[in-house]
Amino acid sequence: MNRITLALAAAAALAGVVVCVVPSAGHAEGEAGALSGITLPEGYRDWRLISVAREEGELNDVRAILGNDAAIEAYRAGTLPFPDGTIIARLAWSLDPSEENNKLFGRAQSFVAGAPKNGVQLMVKDSTKYASTGGWGFAQFNDGKPVDEAMLQSCFPCHAALPARDLVFTRYAP
Repeated sequence: MNRITLALAAAAALAGVVVCVVPSAGHAEGEAGALSGITLPEGYRDWRLISVAREEGELNDVRAILGNDAAIEAYRAGTLPFPDGTIIARLAWSLDPSEENNKLFGRAQSFVAGAPKNGVQLMVKDSTKYASTGGWGFAQFNDGKPVDEAMLQSCFPCHAALPARDLVFTRYAP
Protein backbone atom coordinates (compact mmCIF):
# COMPACT_ATOMS: atom_id res chain seq x y z
CA MET A 1 0.00 0.00 0.00
CA ASN A 2 2.80 2.42 0.87
CA ARG A 3 4.39 2.04 -2.57
CA ILE A 4 1.09 2.71 -4.35
CA THR A 5 0.48 5.82 -2.23
CA LEU A 6 4.05 7.00 -2.87
CA ALA A 7 3.69 6.39 -6.62
CA LEU A 8 0.39 8.31 -6.74
CA ALA A 9 1.90 11.20 -4.76
CA ALA A 10 4.90 11.31 -7.11
CA ALA A 11 2.63 11.30 -10.17
CA ALA A 12 0.53 14.11 -8.69
CA ALA A 13 3.65 16.13 -7.90
CA LEU A 14 4.98 15.65 -11.44
CA ALA A 15 1.66 16.76 -12.88
CA GLY A 16 1.80 19.86 -10.66
CA VAL A 17 5.29 20.68 -11.92
CA VAL A 18 4.17 20.35 -15.54
CA VAL A 19 1.18 22.61 -14.91
CA CYS A 20 3.42 25.21 -13.24
CA VAL A 21 6.13 25.10 -15.92
CA VAL A 22 3.95 25.28 -19.02
CA PRO A 23 2.49 28.78 -18.39
CA SER A 24 5.86 30.26 -17.52
CA ALA A 25 7.31 28.98 -20.79
CA GLY A 26 5.40 31.74 -22.58
CA HIS A 27 2.53 29.79 -24.05
CA ALA A 28 -0.37 31.76 -25.36
CA GLU A 29 -3.39 33.16 -23.63
CA GLY A 30 -5.04 33.71 -27.02
CA GLU A 31 -5.09 32.26 -30.48
CA ALA A 32 -2.09 32.42 -32.78
CA GLY A 33 -2.08 34.99 -35.55
CA ALA A 34 -2.88 33.35 -38.90
CA LEU A 35 0.39 33.95 -40.75
CA SER A 36 2.77 35.17 -38.07
CA GLY A 37 2.12 32.32 -35.64
CA ILE A 38 2.50 34.82 -32.78
CA THR A 39 0.42 34.14 -29.71
CA LEU A 40 -0.54 36.46 -26.88
CA PRO A 41 2.01 35.58 -24.19
CA GLU A 42 0.68 34.58 -20.80
CA GLY A 43 1.47 37.11 -18.11
CA TYR A 44 2.51 39.88 -20.52
CA ARG A 45 0.72 42.47 -18.37
CA ASP A 46 3.22 41.69 -15.60
CA TRP A 47 6.26 42.42 -17.78
CA ARG A 48 8.49 45.35 -16.88
CA LEU A 49 7.82 48.83 -18.15
CA ILE A 50 10.13 50.02 -20.92
CA SER A 51 8.53 53.43 -21.32
CA VAL A 52 5.29 55.35 -21.74
CA ALA A 53 4.24 57.39 -24.74
CA ARG A 54 1.53 59.81 -25.77
CA GLU A 55 0.25 59.78 -29.34
CA GLU A 56 -1.85 62.59 -30.73
CA GLY A 57 -3.68 62.89 -34.03
CA GLU A 58 -5.77 59.96 -35.20
CA LEU A 59 -4.33 57.64 -32.55
CA ASN A 60 -4.95 60.03 -29.65
CA ASP A 61 -3.88 57.67 -26.89
CA VAL A 62 -1.54 57.08 -24.00
CA ARG A 63 0.45 53.86 -24.06
CA ALA A 64 2.63 51.63 -21.96
CA ILE A 65 5.44 49.74 -23.65
CA LEU A 66 6.32 46.52 -21.82
CA GLY A 67 9.09 44.01 -22.42
CA ASN A 68 9.80 40.41 -21.56
CA ASP A 69 13.05 39.57 -19.74
CA ALA A 70 15.02 39.36 -23.00
CA ALA A 71 13.84 42.84 -24.01
CA ILE A 72 14.66 44.40 -20.65
CA GLU A 73 18.12 42.80 -20.54
CA ALA A 74 18.87 44.06 -24.07
CA TYR A 75 17.65 47.57 -23.29
CA ARG A 76 19.68 47.75 -20.08
CA ALA A 77 22.82 46.46 -21.79
CA GLY A 78 22.32 48.64 -24.87
CA THR A 79 22.31 45.51 -27.04
CA LEU A 80 21.44 46.05 -30.69
CA PRO A 81 20.19 44.25 -32.58
CA PHE A 82 17.82 42.83 -30.01
CA PRO A 83 18.35 39.10 -29.45
CA ASP A 84 15.95 36.47 -30.72
CA GLY A 85 13.25 35.86 -28.13
CA THR A 86 12.75 39.56 -27.41
CA ILE A 87 9.09 40.52 -27.17
CA ILE A 88 7.84 44.08 -26.86
CA ALA A 89 4.18 44.74 -26.06
CA ARG A 90 2.22 47.96 -26.53
CA LEU A 91 -0.94 48.63 -24.53
CA ALA A 92 -2.92 51.79 -25.23
CA TRP A 93 -5.83 53.67 -23.69
CA SER A 94 -7.77 56.81 -24.45
CA LEU A 95 -6.43 59.82 -22.55
CA ASP A 96 -9.35 61.14 -20.54
CA PRO A 97 -9.66 64.18 -18.29
CA SER A 98 -10.19 63.20 -14.65
CA GLU A 99 -13.11 65.21 -13.33
CA GLU A 100 -12.55 63.73 -9.88
CA ASN A 101 -8.87 64.74 -9.72
CA ASN A 102 -9.55 68.14 -11.29
CA LYS A 103 -12.07 68.92 -8.53
CA LEU A 104 -9.41 68.13 -5.93
CA PHE A 105 -6.80 70.26 -7.70
CA GLY A 106 -9.24 73.11 -8.25
CA ARG A 107 -8.51 73.32 -11.97
CA ALA A 108 -8.43 71.21 -15.12
CA GLN A 109 -5.01 69.58 -15.19
CA SER A 110 -5.39 65.85 -14.67
CA PHE A 111 -5.68 63.14 -17.31
CA VAL A 112 -5.95 59.39 -16.80
CA ALA A 113 -6.01 56.24 -18.89
CA GLY A 114 -9.53 55.61 -20.11
CA ALA A 115 -10.90 52.86 -22.33
CA PRO A 116 -8.42 50.45 -23.97
CA LYS A 117 -7.60 51.24 -27.61
CA ASN A 118 -6.27 49.16 -30.50
CA GLY A 119 -5.82 45.97 -28.50
CA VAL A 120 -2.40 44.62 -27.56
CA GLN A 121 0.32 45.03 -30.17
CA LEU A 122 3.42 42.83 -30.14
CA MET A 123 6.83 42.79 -31.80
CA VAL A 124 8.54 39.40 -31.58
CA LYS A 125 12.20 39.01 -32.55
CA ASP A 126 13.10 35.88 -34.51
CA SER A 127 15.73 36.76 -37.09
CA THR A 128 15.19 33.54 -39.04
CA LYS A 129 11.41 33.23 -39.01
CA TYR A 130 10.83 36.94 -39.71
CA ALA A 131 13.89 37.63 -41.90
CA SER A 132 11.74 39.32 -44.55
CA THR A 133 10.54 41.92 -42.01
CA GLY A 134 13.85 42.83 -40.42
CA GLY A 135 13.79 39.93 -37.98
CA TRP A 136 10.59 41.07 -36.29
CA GLY A 137 7.12 39.54 -36.35
CA PHE A 138 4.16 41.82 -35.70
CA ALA A 139 0.82 40.95 -34.11
CA GLN A 140 -2.22 42.61 -32.63
CA PHE A 141 -4.89 41.07 -30.43
CA ASN A 142 -8.25 42.68 -29.81
CA ASP A 143 -10.13 41.16 -26.88
CA GLY A 144 -7.61 38.29 -26.90
CA LYS A 145 -8.23 37.43 -30.56
CA PRO A 146 -5.69 38.02 -33.34
CA VAL A 147 -6.57 40.67 -35.89
CA ASP A 148 -6.66 39.88 -39.57
CA GLU A 149 -3.15 39.77 -41.02
CA ALA A 150 -4.12 42.48 -43.52
CA MET A 151 -4.28 44.95 -40.61
CA LEU A 152 -0.59 44.26 -39.89
CA GLN A 153 0.68 45.09 -43.37
CA SER A 154 1.57 48.64 -42.35
CA CYS A 155 3.71 47.60 -39.34
CA PHE A 156 6.97 46.70 -41.05
CA PRO A 157 7.05 49.61 -43.53
CA CYS A 158 6.63 52.06 -40.65
CA HIS A 159 9.22 50.38 -38.40
CA ALA A 160 11.67 49.96 -41.30
CA ALA A 161 12.40 53.68 -41.04
CA LEU A 162 14.45 52.93 -37.88
CA PRO A 163 17.20 50.51 -38.95
CA ALA A 164 19.75 52.03 -36.54
CA ARG A 165 17.46 51.13 -33.62
CA ASP A 166 16.62 47.62 -34.89
CA LEU A 167 13.21 48.91 -36.03
CA VAL A 168 12.11 49.75 -32.47
CA PHE A 169 10.52 53.15 -31.78
CA THR A 170 10.62 53.07 -28.00
CA ARG A 171 13.72 54.08 -26.11
CA TYR A 172 14.28 52.68 -22.64
CA ALA A 173 13.24 54.97 -19.77
CA PRO A 174 14.98 53.49 -16.72
